[in-house]
Amino acid sequence: MADAQYILPNDIGVSSLDCREAFRLLSPTERLYAHHLSRAAWYGGLAVLLQTSPEAPYIYALLSRLFRAQDPDQLRQHALAEGLTEEEYQAFLVYAAGIYSNMGNYKSFGDTKFVPNLPKEKLERVILGSKAAQQNPAEVRSLWQTCGELMFSLEPRLRHLGLGKEGITTYFSGNCTMEDAKLAQDFLDSQNLSAYNTRLFKDVDQDGKPRYEVRLASVLGTESALHSEMTSRLKSYEFRGNHFQVTRGDYAPILQKVVEHLERAKAYAANSRQEQMLAQYIESFTQGSIEAHKRGSRFWIQDKGPIIESYIGFIESYRDPFGSRGEFEGFVAMVNKAMSAKFECLVASAEQLLKELPWPPAFEKDKFLSPDFTSLDVLTFSGSGIPAGINIPNYDDLRQTEGFKNVSLGNVLAVAYATQREKLTFLEEDDKDLYIRWKGPSFDVQVGLHELLGHGSGKLFVQDEKGAFNFDQETVINPETGEQIQSWYRSGETWDSKFSTIASSYEECRAESVGLYLCLNPQVLEIFGFEGADAEDVIYVNWLNMVRAGLLALEFYTPEVSSWRQAHMQARFVILRVLLEAGEGLVTVTPTTGTDGRPDARVRLDRNKIRSVGKPALERFLRRLQVLKSTGDVAGGRALYEGYAAVTDAPPECFLTLRDTVLLRKESRKLIVQPNTRLEGSEVQLLEYEASAAGLIQSFSERFPEDGPELEETLTQLATADARFWKCPSEAPSGQA
Repeated sequence: MADAQYILPNDIGVSSLDCREAFRLLSPTERLYAHHLSRAAWYGGLAVLLQTSPEAPYIYALLSRLFRAQDPDQLRQHALAEGLTEEEYQAFLVYAAGIYSNMGNYKSFGDTKFVPNLPKEKLERVILGSKAAQQNPAEVRSLWQTCGELMFSLEPRLRHLGLGKEGITTYFSGNCTMEDAKLAQDFLDSQNLSAYNTRLFKDVDQDGKPRYEVRLASVLGTESALHSEMTSRLKSYEFRGNHFQVTRGDYAPILQKVVEHLERAKAYAANSRQEQMLAQYIESFTQGSIEAHKRGSRFWIQDKGPIIESYIGFIESYRDPFGSRGEFEGFVAMVNKAMSAKFECLVASAEQLLKELPWPPAFEKDKFLSPDFTSLDVLTFSGSGIPAGINIPNYDDLRQTEGFKNVSLGNVLAVAYATQREKLTFLEEDDKDLYIRWKGPSFDVQVGLHELLGHGSGKLFVQDEKGAFNFDQETVINPETGEQIQSWYRSGETWDSKFSTIASSYEECRAESVGLYLCLNPQVLEIFGFEGADAEDVIYVNWLNMVRAGLLALEFYTPEVSSWRQAHMQARFVILRVLLEAGEGLVTVTPTTGTDGRPDARVRLDRNKIRSVGKPALERFLRRLQVLKSTGDVAGGRALYEGYAAVTDAPPECFLTLRDTVLLRKESRKLIVQPNTRLEGSEVQLLEYEASAAGLIQSFSERFPEDGPELEETLTQLATADARFWKCPSEAPSGQA
C-alpha cells in the first residue's frame, strides 16, 4: 500500500453543507437566480480538472461513467463479488469522493497527489466488469488504459503539483521551467495582459528555439471574425529573441455552458448592477477578456447587500507554481443576517482600527473604501476546495481605487473546522477543553479581521503609464531605512507578477498577522460580543490556534525540494517562527512521546506574555512585511519571508524531525458534500445528500442530469487535444528559455 500521506483514509471526515433554512427564505425569483448561477459555477468548475493534471479529466470521466450505471450500493455488490474486501471498496469510494471534492487527483490543500488505497489489479477487475463496461466496453477500457497507470503512480515528480523537476502542472506544458514562466510573465507585463485566465505551452522548432503559446480561456477561438478589445491581441510577437503567439479558446465548450446559464440568470437579477455584472462576465468568458471581468467586478463591488451573493471566474492563483494564473471557481450563497450585523459593525470601525496598524499613514490607502462584509450560507462552491472566508476581487488596481468585498462562509466554518477532543493533537491536556470551547468564536474573529483589515489594508506605491506617482516622493520616508522611497510598481506590474512564487503566501501571512494583532483590541472583541474573561479566552485560543497551525503546517513542506505546497500553511509556519524568535518563553515546541509509545509533540503559549512579548514582535514583523510590499521590494521581501519559511533541523525546535511527527499524527482535511438545485417546472428544488463518501458521489452523479455523458466526452477530448504536451510526465523537462 502507498505511503499514508498519499492516500485518503477510510475514516476521513465527511460533512454536509446545511443551507436549507437560508434557501427556504428565498423568493421564487431569488431561487431561480441562485439556480442558474449555481449551474454556471458547477459547469465552470469542470475546467479545474484541466488545470490540475493530465490524467484528471479521464479519471473524472471514468468514475462518472461507473456511478451513473451503478450507484455506490449496487457497485458494492459487484466489487465484493470480484474479491474486494469491505475495506478495499470503502477505500475506492473515499478515493472517488476525493476526486470530486478536489476536482482532480491532487489535494486542493497542499497540492499532494492521492492514490487509491487498494491493489490496482483489484480496481481494474471492478472497472472492467462493471455495468458501465458492459454497456460501453471499448470506451471504459480506453479510459482505464489512459489513466490507470497515472492514477496509481507515485514517481517522485508526480507526487506534488509543481513546475519543472519539482512536480506536475497543466498550467504549463511539461517541458516548461521556472525560467520559461518568468520570461512569459515579463512578456505578459510588456503587453499589459493578465495571466489570470491563461496557460503557457512551449514547443521547440527545428532549430531548437522555443516557441510559446499563451492561450486565453474563452468561448470564441482565435479565428473568430467578431471584433472585440481582444482580437487585436491575438497575434505573433517577438520578445527578447523569443517567439510568442497569443491565442484563445481554452476550455471553450465548458465556458459556453457557463455563459448560457449566466444569460439565464440575468432574467432574475434583482437590479441593474447585477445585470451589468453578469453581462460583463459573459463578455469576459466569451472573448477571453480579463478587463471585462474587471468591469463586472466593479459592478459586483457596487452591488451592496444582495440577498444572493456570488462571484465567478479565474480567481485564486495558489495552485499555479509561478503564482499568477487563476483557478476557476464560482460560489453562490445566501446572507446570514445575524452574523453579518457583527461584520457590519466591524466595517464601521475599520477606519479607526486601520490607524492601529504598525505602519505610517502614507503606507495606507488614501481612502478606505467601505466594503460589504457579510456572513454567507453557501449553496454552491465550485473549484478545488472551499475556503472559510474570501476577500475579492484580487485585482490590485480595483482594490486600491474601487474597493472590495469580504465574505465569511458561515455554514462552511460550522462543519469544516469542528474538532473532536480525541483527535486534537499537539496541545496540553489542560488547553484542550478551552480550545474546543473557543475555537469557533475565535475563528470568526480571526476570519473577520484577516479578510477586512488584513487583505483590505495597505497601499502599493505605483508609477502609472504617464509617469505620475500615487505617493509624494519627497516626503514619504521608509520607516525601516529612514530614507526616501527607492522602489515602486511600474505600469503593468502587479503584486502577483512582481512577487510571483511567494506572493500568495506572503499576503496570507500579512493578513493572518493583522488578525492576531488586532484581536488584542477590546473594541474588536466587543463587536463580536466578548468581554472580560471570555474576551481573554478568545485572544488566547486565537493565538494558540495559530501556533498549533504553524506546527501542523510542516505536513505541507517537501524537504526533497525545499519547497512549500500550501500558501496558508506556509504563512502560519512563518508566524510560528516569528513568535518563537520573540523568546522569553512566549512559545515553546517540545518533542515528547505519546501514550501510544510513538513520537509526539506539545506546543505551549504563555498567555501572560501575549501582549508584552508577542505583540511587539508581531508589530515589528508586520511593519517590515507592509513596507516591503508597498515599495515592491522583491529582493528584500524574499530575503525576509524565505528566511522565516526555511525548515531545518537546527535546535532547539528541529523542525525536520518534527515534520515526521506531524505526518505520523496528521488528520486528513474533511470532505464537504454540497447540495444540488433542480428546476422542476418553474420551481427550484433543493436536493440534499448524506454526509458520507457515497453521498458525495451521489451528489456529483446527479449534478449534470441533462448532459453528463456529453460533458465527460468534452473533457476527455480537450485533454486529448493537449496530451502531447505531457507525453512523458515523469521525465525532467528540457529546453531552458
